[in-house]
Amino acid sequence: MNKFTKIAVVSMTTACLAGFTLSASPVMANTHTPNGSEAVPAVQVPKQQLEETVRTVGEVKLIGSQNLSHNMVYKGTTVGGFSGITYNPKNNKWLVLSDDRSDLNPARFYEAKVNYNSNDFQNVNLVDVTFLEQEDGSVYPNRTEYTTESGGVVADPESIRFDPLNEGSILYTSEGDRNLGLNPFIREASLDGTHLLEIPVTDTAIMDEEGQKGFRNNLALEGSTFSADGQTFWTAMEGPLIQDDDIPTPENGALSRITQYDREGNVLAEYAYPIDAIPEQPGEGKHADNGVTEILSINDHEFLVLERASVQADDGSYSNYVRVYKIDITGATDIRDMEAIQNEEITTVEKELVVNLNSLELDKVDNVEGMTWGKKLPNGNDSLVLVSDNNFNDTQITQFIALEVFPEEK
Repeated sequence: MNKFTKIAVVSMTTACLAGFTLSASPVMANTHTPNGSEAVPAVQVPKQQLEETVRTVGEVKLIGSQNLSHNMVYKGTTVGGFSGITYNPKNNKWLVLSDDRSDLNPARFYEAKVNYNSNDFQNVNLVDVTFLEQEDGSVYPNRTEYTTESGGVVADPESIRFDPLNEGSILYTSEGDRNLGLNPFIREASLDGTHLLEIPVTDTAIMDEEGQKGFRNNLALEGSTFSADGQTFWTAMEGPLIQDDDIPTPENGALSRITQYDREGNVLAEYAYPIDAIPEQPGEGKHADNGVTEILSINDHEFLVLERASVQADDGSYSNYVRVYKIDITGATDIRDMEAIQNEEITTVEKELVVNLNSLELDKVDNVEGMTWGKKLPNGNDSLVLVSDNNFNDTQITQFIALEVFPEEK
């Protein structure tokens, strides 16, 4: 069955998850929700194979960019916070995910028309909005509405992907919230937002009560991608786990984890990714960070990784430094069985700079968090589309950036 199996949620308070039940027959696997009601079975998908897309990545060229107006209203929702983007070449459908924690409107994604060619980026138009649902069919609460007795969780959506083997569903990630006792999660939903299933995150990422282990707040499941053949799913942590490394500084980088799951939710492999040091010094007493905001498969061993640094100046203003790297997992140490990597001798993935967005002719480089393969261009080259998260802040922009990708020269 080419489908992640459905699992039972053991504790909605901590989002700690149980093991899997795989349905080997045409009968759908059923689970029970914590309140005892029967959960909706996962949708069955016929067995199929996706021919692996053969891609290489050499240089890239800017096609253009388009901005949406600040806090524009679409179908009664405030548009912004775009942290994820995904494209389905089979039907030319684009989805963009908002990381609004249901503070302004319930957690949601938008369908868009993104129009560009090799020479020009014409426009971006929103055509629909969909609210993501919890297992009981309700929308996600915000942090004020949430209680441990409410039977739900607060979502902080960060990455979204079409399932290439099932056009009717998406997978999305949430960063969690240590202050609320909520772990990160990976969930699948139908295109109408209906909850289908949940995939357990690795135990190393789960928080402990002592604060000595697991994800850091706002540095968790930021990126995701399906493998080039569609058979596995990868996630990327924005920053290092507490037990793995210190956070990046202007003097030192850090190690985060990228993780591969099979379609039964088992962890197949995990690798250490070397995050750059913060590229500039912040103002005295001001904030600065750097981390992974997205990952995207190229082929069976190479990926694109998006790194975004934000540095606050003395006057309180922020500058963003955004780079896209190509990584190769060949020869890297599989760390999936390591509780901590801080004192281990390991080989990280290899990384190579593809493009520094700050070197392109963009009016502004903002908080770029989403990245997806776009449509094939008339000359046969791939395109890459990125989107920025404006944090619903009037000093920032919601920006779509289109790049032409030239194959690697052999």
